[in-house]
Amino acid sequence: MNKIPVKKAQRIDIFNLSTPSMRAFHITWLTFFICFFGWFGIAPLMAVIREELHLTKSQIGNIVIASVAITIFARLLVGWLCDKFGPRITYTMMLLFGAIPVMCIGFSNSYESFLLFRLAIGVIGASFVITQYHTSVMFAPNIVGTANATTAGWGNLGGGVTQMVMPLIFAGFVAAGYTSSEAWRISMVIPGVALLVMAFVYYFGTQDTPEGNISDLRKTDPAYKAKAGDAAGSFLRACRDHRVWVLFLVYGACFGIEITIDNIAALYFIDNFNLGIKEAGIIAGLFGFMNLFARALGGMFSDKISKKSGFKGRVIILGVFLLLEGLGIMLFSTMTYLPLAIASMLGFALFVKMSNGATYAVVPFINKKALGAVSGIVGAGGNVGAVLAGFLFKAENISYRESLFIIGIAVAVVAFISLLAMIPSFNSSSSETAEPVLQPVLAGESSVKRSN
Repeated sequence: MNKIPVKKAQRIDIFNLSTPSMRAFHITWLTFFICFFGWFGIAPLMAVIREELHLTKSQIGNIVIASVAITIFARLLVGWLCDKFGPRITYTMMLLFGAIPVMCIGFSNSYESFLLFRLAIGVIGASFVITQYHTSVMFAPNIVGTANATTAGWGNLGGGVTQMVMPLIFAGFVAAGYTSSEAWRISMVIPGVALLVMAFVYYFGTQDTPEGNISDLRKTDPAYKAKAGDAAGSFLRACRDHRVWVLFLVYGACFGIEITIDNIAALYFIDNFNLGIKEAGIIAGLFGFMNLFARALGGMFSDKISKKSGFKGRVIILGVFLLLEGLGIMLFSTMTYLPLAIASMLGFALFVKMSNGATYAVVPFINKKALGAVSGIVGAGGNVGAVLAGFLFKAENISYRESLFIIGIAVAVVAFISLLAMIPSFNSSSSETAEPVLQPVLAGESSVKRSN
């Protein structure tokens, strides 16, 4: 019996939907895009909700923290679930359950009930880990950084589109005769329904790996069966690798800041520049729109530099992006003239998103036997960063401008800490080689049998 290896995609063929890799590429970024509508759909409407529920600055801060806090644990869980059950089943179940609090937040009539629903909605943020896992198992090492960054970036674009579209949906319901109180509640039903639709699209439109679904492969391939039984062990191995925790901190300093800005940008421009909800939503949306290309650029630069400098090159370029992000945030926090504030926001947004892409261009090369665990831990770091930033915005004696300046300093410090990822771990190889990154799932080296 000869074996025919099933290869992972070595290029991104945008207009080709005939291969499992490209179908997963497009469906996973689109699903992640819709997840942002569910996760942050309420954020651009907070000015209206603040008035109705009489929320204080501290309470809004708690709501911002709640929206990202539970995601920490959800990302750790789904990383493990991806290793055990595969991305297809994991994503489908998360979409089905996540749609419930999105549609039900409209039943909130107090700060306490709104806070609980906002907390539950945060589970949807774990979609990122599944997105990165799925593209990592579908694409070869030479292109995986670009693939991860592009799917995540186009998905994160949903954060910007949400800022622009949800106020328009809200305004449409008001124009149809609904009160403001009714309009924001009905508006949230739309992203909830979209999540349900994507659950069915993901289940029927994708498969776990280039070779097929993990549940089927475990029946014929001993390596897949062994991997399922070692899911807990892979998580422990990831936890023992210091580089995982360096990237945990790094992702808190880039993606954590991104979702913090997604949460507070509209309020920031309303309060500091006296804008209306639609105008502030459009400007806040520009921040998210940078994901159209910026995160992909981060992955592309990482892939390119790795050809000459290997793994260390990936880490160095990540540190450079982080440093420029931190300096850009400090500059933005000092701007009092609206056009300059917008320009500086777009400047630091570029490096925020490039840092995101560069981080997950490093992740697939950290531990070849624990992709899901590493992805989940690093992804959770993004939400830890957002929680910590949320405490700054919650403080009554610190302005939003002062909070942003402090965050900029912290990000610049993390830029130097990120270089510790170049130090090899005793538990796994730290350098990129021609060797497959993860077997069999990540490297696509599982095979089907053929008779002679």
